[in-house]
Amino acid sequence: MEHNKAETLKGKLIVSCQALSHEPLHSSFIMGRMAQAAKEGGACGIRANTKEDIREIQSVVGLPIIGIVKRDYPDSQVYITPTMKEVEELMEVKPEIIALDATAAIRPQGLRLDDFFRQLKEKYPGQLWMADCSTLKEAIHADALGFDFIGTTLVGYTEQSKGDRIEAENFQILREIIARVDHKVIAEGNIDTPEKAKRVLELGAFSVVVGSAITRPQLITRSFTEAIKSYSPQA
Repeated sequence: MEHNKAETLKGKLIVSCQALSHEPLHSSFIMGRMAQAAKEGGACGIRANTKEDIREIQSVVGLPIIGIVKRDYPDSQVYITPTMKEVEELMEVKPEIIALDATAAIRPQGLRLDDFFRQLKEKYPGQLWMADCSTLKEAIHADALGFDFIGTTLVGYTEQSKGDRIEAENFQILREIIARVDHKVIAEGNIDTPEKAKRVLELGAFSVVVGSAITRPQLITRSFTEAIKSYSPQA
């Protein structure tokens, strides 16, 4: 069933409904309503953070979910589903896909991605996994490990991808990843306009995730206020 639901994401929009503890919309109830609004707008999938938010979203919409848990560890830069603890939390609500950091950053307690992912596949056979990557090399490595989906989620957000932009040179990194991996590629990260979302699908992405441009009103508002700062009203 999970695999069939995931297939419905092909060529479609996934909306990331997330609000961290310091953000105005932090609330499982609000994220459920946000997911409902996304569905009414035509979204075919949701990306969500924490088992509490996912459980609420599941009660409101029947869309396939990419589940994550964001958690900081003092000995690691990895914060997207970094350890078995976060995976076990997600398995309580069983999202169709679980995403985790698949970058070259050091994992908590020095655990290698290869070993961690092998443990996950042995413990949870049949679960679908998404690799959140930031470079072409990381995407190729995740593909070889057997991730079901390869994501561009962290392009520009890691030390090794600092300064990179997913849309640079007509989405060059996305095109290279699609050309070099065998598994499905989900375009995500700074895809902030309808035109970009359409373009990544045209280039061969399996589906596209859009988050802040839809679900973080404080950032959407800021884009407007920044644009009008130079305006000087006439006296």
